Amino acid sequence: MNTATNILNVLDYEKASQSRLDSTANDYYSSGAMDELTLSDNINAFTRIKLLPKVLRDVSNVVTSTHINAASLSSPVIISPTAFLGMAHSDGELAVARAAEHSGNIMICSTMSNYPIEDITATTNTDVWLQLYVYKDKEATLALIDRAKNAGCKAIVITVDAPFLGHRERDVRNQFQLPDHLHMSNLHALGHGKLPDKEGHSGLAHYFDSLIDKSLTWRDIKWLKEHANMPIYLKGILHPEDASLAVEYGIDGIIVSNHGGRQLDGSIASIDALPAVAKVVNKQIPIIMDGGIRRGSDILKALALGAQCVGVGRPVIWGLSHSGQQGVEDIFRILQSELSLAMALSGCANITDITKDLIVQKML
Repeated sequence: MNTATNILNVLDYEKASQSRLDSTANDYYSSGAMDELTLSDNINAFTRIKLLPKVLRDVSNVVTSTHINAASLSSPVIISPTAFLGMAHSDGELAVARAAEHSGNIMICSTMSNYPIEDITATTNTDVWLQLYVYKDKEATLALIDRAKNAGCKAIVITVDAPFLGHRERDVRNQFQLPDHLHMSNLHALGHGKLPDKEGHSGLAHYFDSLIDKSLTWRDIKWLKEHANMPIYLKGILHPEDASLAVEYGIDGIIVSNHGGRQLDGSIASIDALPAVAKVVNKQIPIIMDGGIRRGSDILKALALGAQCVGVGRPVIWGLSHSGQQGVEDIFRILQSELSLAMALSGCANITDITKDLIVQKML
């Protein structure tokens, strides 16, 4: 990391990336739905949660490594799916995949990646999972699953909170479109690789209106799981009842997420939803939480409240736009270093030492 630029933390990368991104791309990556209340609350919620550290523990050797199902992680952080990374850097998803390998983390690749899934898995030896939107075109959906399996993906992550796209007013004002040199590579051969051009609208919102299955139910999830014959995670769980149903339907893991504040504005912050979800899941399946992670102490709080690991999305974009693969690696190095320090100062030498009694009880 180039300390000469005075970049010390993830938020420094956010500031630096804003001068490098095209304004339309920056609005796309940074915006939330409507008044962006949930977007800001994802971050603010962490400031309301207070730690209750323990002392006189041997923290001379803090270990941040962990695992989720069969995958080993150098720290409990994975890469959340983000579309259109080609707008942030010419190497896009390829740079992120290589950074994931060098950092010892998992990459969840977006359905709407600018590079095809085969190129992404070929450039890295780390585990890659494919995030999946379920299309009205069932054959296209099944073809995506088969393609992911053939490319070597280790899991499918079905996004369940986006039957319609949240009203992202910045994108509407910009009439968001992909730059001409980019398209959705995984969908190109299926005829769904370009955003429609409708005046006065976000091209992505119109795309969702036209193509995404709005009738999706738990019965469809069961059918997709049977077809995939590989681990299935559900992304976008906030309600404890949905978490309980995920366990009942044999889902392999869930991601507690409000889509980065980009769907239902006014919905609960992901970290605030986590304790109730963790209570009903009761460690039967892994829980990942994303939304608002900016510091290592945020990761510590999420683990104490019941997550096995966290996902980061926007920080990856900031590192990528700043300096490509190296920038993404720096993001993970910063978060791992901050987590290690937060663990030591809380009396935790190992991930297994992080328990809910580190959180002030009134927050539970």
